[in-house]
Order: sequence, then C-alpha cells, then structure tokens
Amino acid sequence: MSPTTTAPVTPRRSLAADPGYQAFWILRTGFTVAPILFGLDKFANLLVDWPIYLAPWINDVVPGSGQAAMYAVGVIEIVAGIAVAVAPRFGGWLVAGWLAGIIVNLLTIPDHYDIALRDFGLLLGAVALARLAEHYHSARQPS
Repeated sequence: MSPTTTAPVTPRRSLAADPGYQAFWILRTGFTVAPILFGLDKFANLLVDWPIYLAPWINDVVPGSGQAAMYAVGVIEIVAGIAVAVAPRFGGWLVAGWLAGIIVNLLTIPDHYDIALRDFGLLLGAVALARLAEHYHSARQPS
C-alpha cells in the first residue's frame, strides 16, 4: 500500500473550513438580506401592517403619520443591511443598536413582549456578527 499524500491546505481553504468563519458568513448574509427585505416591505406592507408596531408615544413624537414613520424606518433598515454587507464590523453594531431601539419601542406596546424577546435574540446575533467580523478582519491583516 502506498503512502497517501494530501495537497497542502491553502490559507483561504483553511479559513473556509473554519466553523467560526462559516458562522460569520451565515450571520453576515442574514443581517444583510433581512434588513433590506424588511426595509423594502415598509413601503409595501405585504408582510404585515407595519405601523401597528409603532408605539403610540413615538407616533406622537415623529412628524406625519405612522406610515410615514415606517418609510423612514424602511430607509434606515435598508442602509443598515447595506452597511453589514460592505462593513460588517460597523454594520453589526449598527443593526444591534437599531434592534435595541425596536425593543424599547415594542416594550412600550402591550402584548408585543414576545416580539421584543425575539428581537433581543436577533440583537445578540448582530453583536456576535460584529465580534466575528472584528476577529476575521484582524486575522486577514498582515502580521
């Protein structure tokens, strides 16, 4: 039986096989696509009637209607998704901050606590994305 030889693993192939790097790309993709899609839906209200998720006190503070506020929210979410795509070290923190604001909003609306809890889980994912982005950005820098 002849000895088996394997081709040397290139740094790129090694990185692609790293479970942490795979998790980074899963989070990066999700936090790029979801905010963009949900942001676009703020203009169409196909998934849900978004203004019902705007706390009355916020609706009283912002100018215009609840739907007009959702247009602004949609733009912010689209920008956040693009930020994750091009600069995940910054975009991850931007999405986490945005989710924190959504959580505060939801906690002030009765019967929306379950959605606030779900968004807390998403916030943790966005923080994990930002931390992984920092790690893998540093790993790619020359020593």
